[in-house]
Parts: sequence; C-alpha cells; structure tokens
Amino acid sequence: MQRYFVTKDQLSPTTATITGEDVKHISRVMRMNPGDLIICSDGAGRTVKCQIEQIAETYITAPIIEELKPNTELPLKVTIAQGLPKGDKLEFIVQKGTELGAVAFQPFSASRSVVKWEPKKMAKKVERLEKIAKEAAEQSYREHIPAVLPLESAAGLAAFAAQFDAVIIAYEEEAKANEQQRFAQCLQTLAPGQSLLIVIGPEGGLTEAEIGQFVEAGAVPCGFGPRILRTETAALYALAAISYHFELMR
Repeated sequence: MQRYFVTKDQLSPTTATITGEDVKHISRVMRMNPGDLIICSDGAGRTVKCQIEQIAETYITAPIIEELKPNTELPLKVTIAQGLPKGDKLEFIVQKGTELGAVAFQPFSASRSVVKWEPKKMAKKVERLEKIAKEAAEQSYREHIPAVLPLESAAGLAAFAAQFDAVIIAYEEEAKANEQQRFAQCLQTLAPGQSLLIVIGPEGGLTEAEIGQFVEAGAVPCGFGPRILRTETAALYALAAISYHFELMR
C-alpha cells in the first residue's frame, strides 16, 4: 500500500487531501483510481488508512477509514552530523539514514572536505536532500520526515552540540587503537526519547583541532569496531547498532 506525507492542515478528522507532486504520482505513475487504498501521515505522529474518493488535476481527496499506529520511529532521536563528502555520497547517507531511523541530518564543512557548497546553490542542494528524505521515509514506513539542516561550519556544529543529551564522534584513530567500548557505553547511558548527535568526518577524516573542538563541547571520540569505515558507511553502522540496542534487544 502506497504511503504519502501530507501537512496537518491536509489531514482533517475525516479526510486526507493530497496536493503537489504526489497527485501526479498517484494518478499517472501508480495509475490509482477512486476506491484504491493509501496510507497518509501528517509527519507529526498521526498515520491513517484512506480510500481515494476523488482524483482531480491538482488534488486528491481520500476519506479516512482507519487510524493506524505503526510505531516505526527509532526510540532514540539521532541526528547525523556529516562532514561534506565527495560526489553523491551525502544523498546516499540521507536516503539510507532515513530508512534506518535518523531524525535529522546536519551537513558541515570540515577542514578536509574537498567539496564546497556555493552559497547561491545551497538552498537547492538542501531541497534535493529533503526530497530524498521524504521519499525514503515513505518507502520505509516512517511516521516523520527527517529534517535536513542548512550547512554549518565545524565551529558552529560544536556550538550546536550543546542541545543534545549525548554527542559522539566517529574517530578512526580510536578504531586503530582498538577502542571498542565507548559507543556501547554511551548507548547504555541513554533512554528512549533522548537525543544523540553523531559526528562523522569527510573522506579525509577530522583534524586533531576539530576533534579537540568537539571534545571541548562535550563530545566523546569513539571507534566503530576494529575496522576503518568509509564516511558513507559510518552513519549506517551507528544507526544499525542503535536499532539493535533499543529495538531488537528490548
């Protein structure tokens, strides 16, 4: 059954109204007709099953036939702070990170980031990532669409870290030193509903100065197992481990 996100205003007590690109997807791509069933979510915790009633050129109306409680959100509120990687790796991280339960993505420009975002193109890049997050959230039966935050500097990220219950840094030097306990210890101190920021450097990693800056802000450098992970793998490793700890083990 296809799932679509709507705004709170589009989800009344009795009817869902779909507008925008999803109208084309329902009518032309999926070739649905009145009577077909869809699932709609307002992105704020309300998810419903609907039956399409009217398909117009710019909108679709679908009366609600059942309130649902899918319970598909990760118990821990995880934000991925990702140092800008090369190519389309950030799109991959956002897509797969959304499937694995991240609530937000914070791109940041690290000293060793080869890629630089031009200010005039930044809004378009964020918009593209938001679209990827929305589609991945629909595919993976999420109840919320993760936020994609504007690009930040490393110094700005260190200040941003203060609002989280815990902050960890994926640091390859800790993995090389066979440090394998801090990540697990951090998860054991957290409870469902709390927030965690995971800082991941670009391909060249984070500099010692950046690590020091984050540690001064309260972050804990961690190894993610004995192997050295690519930048696009680290977030997925962490989210999978968090899912195992908070969902499969309880």
